[in-house]
Amino acid sequence: MRLPVNVLFLCTGNSARSIMAESLLNGLGRGKFRACSAGSDPTGVVNRFARELLEARGLPADGLRSKSWDEFATLDSPRFDFVFTVCDQAAAESCPVWPGQPVTAHWGIKDPAKVEGDVEAKQRAFLRAFTELQARILLFVNLPIEHLERSALEHRVEEIGKEPFTLTA
Repeated sequence: MRLPVNVLFLCTGNSARSIMAESLLNGLGRGKFRACSAGSDPTGVVNRFARELLEARGLPADGLRSKSWDEFATLDSPRFDFVFTVCDQAAAESCPVWPGQPVTAHWGIKDPAKVEGDVEAKQRAFLRAFTELQARILLFVNLPIEHLERSALEHRVEEIGKEPFTLTA
């Protein structure tokens, strides 16, 4: 597999989970990965709690924006090696056909943007989502991608999405 490995994270609104995943992989991937994110129905803004959490953790936040997945479904779009959905709604939608037949998997994460309550409750929800994404992305970046056949890769990334994460944050 050529480097960098191109990864697309999809969610409906592309304002929180997929944005955090993009930043996490770009930060933790140490140049081996290039991550993007998009949504089927983008909100047009990055959630403030997502941005604040990324900045507090020293992860890349400059240039992050909420955008449509149509932006990545054109002939001149980057070819993705992997496409991950991080919300159940996006996983159930009809996605565009991605050039190059990327490996796909669903890594469902509970939507922190839907949490009601005070600022602390929202911050806790974002931290839970961030922590779960971080754990999955760390497992992903440590896969021996260049040594695995496609079927093994497909199995491994699907298993990462099923990891029983029990978070108390």
